[in-house]
Amino acid sequence: MKNVIKNTKKGILMVTMFATLLSFATEPATLTTVKDAKKTILSLDSVKVGNLLTIVDTNGVVLYKEVIEQAGNYKKAFDLTALPDGEYVFELEKDLEIDIMPFTVKNNTVHFNKASEKITYKPYARIENGVAFVSKLALNKQPLKIDIYFINDGETELVFSENVENTKNIQKAYKISSLGEGKFKFVFQTDGKIFTQHI
Repeated sequence: MKNVIKNTKKGILMVTMFATLLSFATEPATLTTVKDAKKTILSLDSVKVGNLLTIVDTNGVVLYKEVIEQAGNYKKAFDLTALPDGEYVFELEKDLEIDIMPFTVKNNTVHFNKASEKITYKPYARIENGVAFVSKLALNKQPLKIDIYFINDGETELVFSENVENTKNIQKAYKISSLGEGKFKFVFQTDGKIFTQHI
């Protein structure tokens, strides 16, 4: 009977985590182009203090970086025509997601492809009762590489490594109680990005 109650609690917890992830899901930010100037106005709704806005090129080089300092609506003009011809993305990194808004610059003309805008959900880890739980929403079944490191007395040891594929709602649990006292570092690789979380 205890196992049934314990498993029921775990099931309720997983459903709650999934509902929390979905509650963070929003439409990508809106872009507005000013017709009478060579400026593009980026409008972001409901940003939070600490959100990170970047412009990244196809090689992953960050060309612009700004930490949002005021909650609410954000609006800023960018002269994107000054960029060399190529493909770029605006990325707005939030707590559990990244809004990706790609654009192309060609012959001093900026073109946004609304159909290519997407939201990438970040992996999330937590530890409870000697178990490490990892969650990620991967609507397109993007693979996720999970590496868990145990840090004790300045020594770092890889204790778990796993590749998860073909799963939309990734929910993993790792028993870590036998490792003793220390801290953990979670390194996640997905969607061409690396995320690190320390607990």
